Amino acid sequence: MRKIGKPWIKLKEGIDEDDYEIVGQLQERCMEHDRTALKLELDYKLGVGGNEKGIQAVNEFMYFDGERLIGYIGIGSFGGPWEVNGMVDPEYRRQGIFSKLFELVVNEWKRRGSGSMLLLSDRDSAAGQGFIAGSGAQYKHTEYEMFLKNEALGFATEKRGGLAFRKATNADAKEIARQNVIYFNDDEESVEAEDMILPEEEEKRGMTSYLVEKDGQIIGKVNLQVTSKLGAIFGLGILPEHRRKGYGRALLLLAIEKLKEANTEEIMLQVAADNSNALNLYKSCGFEETSTMDYFELRS
Repeated sequence: MRKIGKPWIKLKEGIDEDDYEIVGQLQERCMEHDRTALKLELDYKLGVGGNEKGIQAVNEFMYFDGERLIGYIGIGSFGGPWEVNGMVDPEYRRQGIFSKLFELVVNEWKRRGSGSMLLLSDRDSAAGQGFIAGSGAQYKHTEYEMFLKNEALGFATEKRGGLAFRKATNADAKEIARQNVIYFNDDEESVEAEDMILPEEEEKRGMTSYLVEKDGQIIGKVNLQVTSKLGAIFGLGILPEHRRKGYGRALLLLAIEKLKEANTEEIMLQVAADNSNALNLYKSCGFEETSTMDYFELRS
C-alpha cells in the first residue's frame, strides 16, 4: 500500500479531455487488477463537458495524490435516479479515499434533493459489494453486460420485417419518455418533467435515439452509441401491441448492422437479468454475458 503524500480533491460539473484521459487510465489499472467491470459512462460524459469554475451541480469527484489521480466517483443521470459508480487506485486502498468521496456525493445528493440514487457494483467485486452493504442501500435489480461474439449474423433484407429507423428529434422526447415507462418501469411523472432528456442534446453526447416505424407507424425505439471503436445498444423496445411478430429480433439486427456501418470493432448492450425474453433474444443473435452489475437504491 502506498501512503498518500499530497492529497487534494477536485470537484467538477462535467469532464473534459484531460479528465477523460486520467480517469480512463485509473479505470484500466483498477479493471486489470480486480478483473471486474465498472460503469463510468466516460464517453457519454465527455460530450457534456464541464468546468470547475462557477459550479452549479457537482457530478465528478476526483481524489489526487500530487498529480496522480487515485480515486474517482462519478454521477450519471439518464432521466431517472442518479447512477453512482467509482474506484480507488489499487496501490492506495484502505485509506478512506472512497469513503471521503462518497461523503461528498451524499452531501451533493442532499443539497440537490435528487430523490433516490442507485449505487452500482460488479457482482464479483467484494470491496464494492461490501461498501454498498454498509451504506444502507437496498438491492434494486441486476443487469448483464453482453458483447457480440458471434459474427455470423448476415440476414436478407426481407428478414428485417419492413422496419425503418427514424432519427428522433426534440419533438419526440415525450414519446421516448412514454416508451421508457412501458419498457423500464420509469416514473410516469418523468414524461412531463421539465428536465426530460432531449434527443438532440443526447446526440451531442454521442447517444443517438431512433424511433422504429412499420408502415409509417411508430412501434418501438432504440438508442445507439458509438465511442472510439465500441458500439453500444441501449433502450431497445417494441410496444406491447406490436410484439410476438419478430420485430424485436429484426430491430436488434438492424441496430447491429448500423453500428457495423460505423466501423465499430465491438458491440455491447446491457439487459436486466430478470428480462428472460430479451436475454434469450440477445443470446440467439450472438451476444454473450461478460459481467454482472448489481444496482442498489439509496433513498433520502
